[in-house]
Amino acid sequence: MTRTFVLAACAAAVAAALATPVQAQGVPQTLALTKIDPATLATGWRTTKIVGAAVVGETGEKIGTVDDLIVTADGKVPYAVLSVGGFLGVGTHYVVVLASALEVKNRDLRLPGATRESLRLLPGYLYAE
Repeated sequence: MTRTFVLAACAAAVAAALATPVQAQGVPQTLALTKIDPATLATGWRTTKIVGAAVVGETGEKIGTVDDLIVTADGKVPYAVLSVGGFLGVGTHYVVVLASALEVKNRDLRLPGATRESLRLLPGYLYAE
């Protein structure tokens, strides 16, 4: 009889423990939601369309290709890595420009004031391992 009573008490304790709500520990998190207009996004470029896109100068001449997009750790300053020259990755010179310097004009990515030669004179960028 005592054994049955002990088992019943243990079962009740387990059921009570499972029935209580779990409380999260740590700092409460907050999330700020921002209302976004879908029409604004519809006119933008997705990163999948930007990476690999040709970059042209003011004359419309191709001066490079977007190789990658990099966002800093604080998420505030995005950069574009451009590949200039080379063939199939051989002899390619990578440079970094502010992503905000790229302009979209007539469905082209333009880099005002830049030429292929001016990009080649910029310091080269090496990807971190």
